[in-house]
Amino acid sequence: MSKATDDRARILVSRCLLGEPVRFDGAAKPLAHPLLRRWREEGRLVPGCPELLGGLAVPREPAEIIGGTGADVLAGRARVRTESGADVTTAFIAGARAVRRLAEEQGCRFALLKENSPSCGVRRVHDGSFSGNMLAGAGVSAAMLEAAGIRVFSEHEVDALATALAAADSGR
Repeated sequence: MSKATDDRARILVSRCLLGEPVRFDGAAKPLAHPLLRRWREEGRLVPGCPELLGGLAVPREPAEIIGGTGADVLAGRARVRTESGADVTTAFIAGARAVRRLAEEQGCRFALLKENSPSCGVRRVHDGSFSGNMLAGAGVSAAMLEAAGIRVFSEHEVDALATALAAADSGR
């Protein structure tokens, strides 16, 4: 998708939320929300999957952040490992950098990301125990996008994103 020709704010969006089967298990998590459909028609959406951009395959082994959150991974205090123990931190950081570049090149001021993901989790990520337990914090890509000044929202925050988008479009 090319950069919109108008000055309306653009949104980086997790490809799995658009119905693309890119998740670790080869599935999608399509978000059926009328605003998402409208934003797609307006040319605002920029699809991206940091894990694919980081070189990981579909399907792939589940991974979790061990020892913290995405910010801790970026600071070198935590790692991302698969359930069998393989260290995939480098791929997660590379994917975060690639998705940040994509967002910046396409003029995205916002991101709509998949909650609970070690890449895209906005408010929560798995705790690294592979037991389904969660902890507060962002995934690697969400943390990097926030640090770059891109406001991130989860699929549970579409209405808040709509409010922020309207404010951005009106120049406030």
